[in-house]
Amino acid sequence: MSHSQPNNPLHGVKLQTIVEDLAEYYGWTELGRRIPVNCFNSNPSVKSSLKFLRRTPWARDKVEQLYLDSQQDINDWRQQHPS
Repeated sequence: MSHSQPNNPLHGVKLQTIVEDLAEYYGWTELGRRIPVNCFNSNPSVKSSLKFLRRTPWARDKVEQLYLDSQQDINDWRQQHPS
């Protein structure tokens, strides 16, 4: 059964996509400066970040908010830097 969430801008967006997009746009160093957690500052990887963020709701909330705040900038950057 599928539940519609029209007021949730992150509905359907995987945490992995969020972390990958932020890491690609900001880089791990800047991401760790903006959200000072070890998974971004000490030997960062998507896998370790996902493990930490899934167990730490306050950190996940900060990452999701940064993603929402940065979404337009990330989309603009992608248009200028196609893969």
